[in-house]
Amino acid sequence: MFRITGSSAIALAVVAAASSAAAQAAADAPRLSLTIYNNDLALVQEQRTLSVPAGRTRLEFKDVSAAIRPETVTLNAKGVSIVEQNFDYDLLTPSKLMEKAVGEQVRIVRTIPGSGAQVTETATVLSVNGGVVLRIGDRIEVLRDDGVPTRVIFDRVPDNLRARPTLSVTVDSDTAGPRQGTLTYLTTGLRWSADYVALFDEKAGRLDLQGWITLKNSSGTGFLNADTQLVAGDVNLSRAAGSENDYGRRQTPPRQAGVEGGDRASVADYYLYPLPERTTIAQNQTKQVGFLDAQGVAGRKAYLFRQDYFGTDETPQNASVVLHFTNSRAGGLGAQLPAGVVRVYVRDIDGEPKFIGEDQITHTPGGSDLSIKTGEAFDVTVQPTLVKSDKSRKGSTTHSMTYLVRNARSEPVTVEVRQGGLWRGGKVLEESLPSRRVDAYNLVWMVNVPANGETTLAATINTGR
Repeated sequence: MFRITGSSAIALAVVAAASSAAAQAAADAPRLSLTIYNNDLALVQEQRTLSVPAGRTRLEFKDVSAAIRPETVTLNAKGVSIVEQNFDYDLLTPSKLMEKAVGEQVRIVRTIPGSGAQVTETATVLSVNGGVVLRIGDRIEVLRDDGVPTRVIFDRVPDNLRARPTLSVTVDSDTAGPRQGTLTYLTTGLRWSADYVALFDEKAGRLDLQGWITLKNSSGTGFLNADTQLVAGDVNLSRAAGSENDYGRRQTPPRQAGVEGGDRASVADYYLYPLPERTTIAQNQTKQVGFLDAQGVAGRKAYLFRQDYFGTDETPQNASVVLHFTNSRAGGLGAQLPAGVVRVYVRDIDGEPKFIGEDQITHTPGGSDLSIKTGEAFDVTVQPTLVKSDKSRKGSTTHSMTYLVRNARSEPVTVEVRQGGLWRGGKVLEESLPSRRVDAYNLVWMVNVPANGETTLAATINTGR
């Protein structure tokens, strides 16, 4: 029969005590909730047990974000009101410690090379501007790194220096005793963005789309075991807030915005993307979490040429290669897509995926038509020519245009020729191929071009102004 010896019983008791202590520490740890927005902003909510005496007292929160916006802090607890709050972010560093010691006395300890003997002297710090100036006895000395080992000993740490950023709140409590409190504030330094990977099968006309959320933390503080949700949409911030949209590059809007809703949770006019489980976001960490996995989404490759003005190009212009797909339920996706970069891959002859290009989309509602530019086709070109232009007395202008579309590929192609520059009253007077008005300012022609051949599109357009 198995028996527990005395030493084993002690070991088990120690393990049980450690487990109990860990469980108690986890129970006492603040419950964190993070709501992270696109434009370098996050809402932090901490629920913790506060031990508050009756009357006025000061509470310190030493693990708040270093990038906190102090003016947004609120503390809610039963019977507790805030009298004053301070955010101390002057951090404890050797240089800061020396700066705060100006006018004070410190001890200088030097080690004598060779003998190893230590000599201690009392010095008054006179200045730290570009170097440390000391008065030792009746002489003035500059503390410098001259190869002689030197230490500076301080008697205490100044009250206004903190080992980490600290929020101190003076409160007035009706009664004494523990109670639940919620600390809420906004902070910068927490960002998220979406990235997509599309594996496109041109022959099948299908693509597999995966979506990844990338979290970045540069707030100066780590967030442990936090309930995290992401908000898709750009909240309006005043200029005083100093935040800007995180997307530096051009974003591609959908070709046609959709009208499909979805089962995605929302708040106000923003969509929420909660992470499936609690997560830890350490300081200076980048973390990726999957949020979308769609198979067999309908898609097609297309050639697109965009002309935003009426004029002549002296040389042929390359058509863009784009991937068209829709995020509608009928197309196999049915999801609202937060703004992000879509990277497109195709399989080569050996079946290995190869990267062919990327483009960035805006926040896109369900049911929208999207066009992802992957590159330019050097063997499909368009050369627009302004044949003539007549301006009427009413201010509108009539342009006669030709578009020479060439195809050097061994198979026929269809090129979408898009002409911009119209006004709302603009109209087509003559055209060699039927056009489609895609919005108030743009026309599109679908131009079929034979293999190793060319097609000329001609159109006369009145701009309407």
